[in-house]
Amino acid sequence: MKFKPRIWYLIILSWLVIIIFRAELLLNLILLWIKYSYLLMSEFGNAIHILDFNLFDALLSIKLFLIIPVLLYAFRNRLSWLKNSINFSYTVIVLLMISFIFALIITDENPDFQKDLKATKLLSPFSTVMILHLNKGEKSQGTSIEEFINYKNNVLKPSYDESIVIANSIKIMSDYIIYTQKGIEKKITLSALWVNNGVADITSKTYILGTDEFGRDIFARIIYGTRISLLVGISAVMVSLIIGLFLGFIAGFKGGVIDIIFSRLTDLFLAFPIIYLIVLILALFGNSITSVIIVLGLSGWMSLFKIVKSEVLSEKNKDYILTAGMLGLTKRKILTNEILPVIFIPLVVSIVFQFSNVILAESALSYLGLGTGSSYPSWGAMIESGQRYVTKAWWMISFPGLILIFTIFSANDFGKRLNRSINPGVSK
Repeated sequence: MKFKPRIWYLIILSWLVIIIFRAELLLNLILLWIKYSYLLMSEFGNAIHILDFNLFDALLSIKLFLIIPVLLYAFRNRLSWLKNSINFSYTVIVLLMISFIFALIITDENPDFQKDLKATKLLSPFSTVMILHLNKGEKSQGTSIEEFINYKNNVLKPSYDESIVIANSIKIMSDYIIYTQKGIEKKITLSALWVNNGVADITSKTYILGTDEFGRDIFARIIYGTRISLLVGISAVMVSLIIGLFLGFIAGFKGGVIDIIFSRLTDLFLAFPIIYLIVLILALFGNSITSVIIVLGLSGWMSLFKIVKSEVLSEKNKDYILTAGMLGLTKRKILTNEILPVIFIPLVVSIVFQFSNVILAESALSYLGLGTGSSYPSWGAMIESGQRYVTKAWWMISFPGLILIFTIFSANDFGKRLNRSINPGVSK
């Protein structure tokens, strides 16, 4: 019997890899969850006050990591798509979704972490640095809130850490250490280092995909950039879907003047170079995740409008629609109960193709400096910064560029496969 890899094989393998390589982080996150739960019961007000996005992300990530395998096993008979044979496109999509949900677990590096640029700037892939942990002095007992914040900061790394020194290489002498940063030697006494079981605390870190011009980990930035791209893509498509569905249903169901107005409005949007509208709106209201989602959502509803309108026009005079109206069903119920199930299939196919277009558009805007801003890592912004160092650091532009290509190709390929499975007459 020929072995055929399935999607659920890939999911199980991904879970095992994360458990093997991130076991310590997973245990720390579980302890963080337990400590915060205890804090909620003892000091509810203070616990709510210190709850920020990073802590919420950590708690949600570890809960989902433990719950999702149980849910997949419990509903394995209903999730028939898990038994589909794996291919390149499905592999990319599954890995992107895992990166989107578990970015904090996949990489324990803050995507904006910067420290000692002389030692970390423009490091090639698989470069290793040494990390000297400095003595923090005597640790005070503090309150339960302070102890929890200290533990949280140790688990969830900040964007800058004063308690470490990063070096390219070190030499341990009798009572001091000589460390090198970009060929420059510096000296530090052993008493200045944190001592763990009588040994100076010195660790190493390997940058799998290298670092950028600010010494930031490219692997971590690509993983967190996946969140931005998928969040913008999914949210913008939902905005387009709501607008196209609403206007298309009204135009098709009402007809007459309303149909003419909405149809001409659609033609206007299609005729007008949408990039100018996008640039104008972002220039006026600023570039943030919310503004990018709204702008890309407003620029992509026209095709959905045409699909919904044409389907409503072909269905509205059929007996079951007329009967639903005679029975007193409201237009909202006719749309949700009668029209949507009929137009669901063509809408899903159109949404999948639009999703890849939105991701490409977001990357293009970030490349032009009009994307989600400098507060978030973005594939397009990484490509833009990488082109300035293309001769010195090819990895800065190559890895985010390849991820973007793989994502767009996989989304389009998935859309084509979905269309062929729904419409067998479509040529391959």
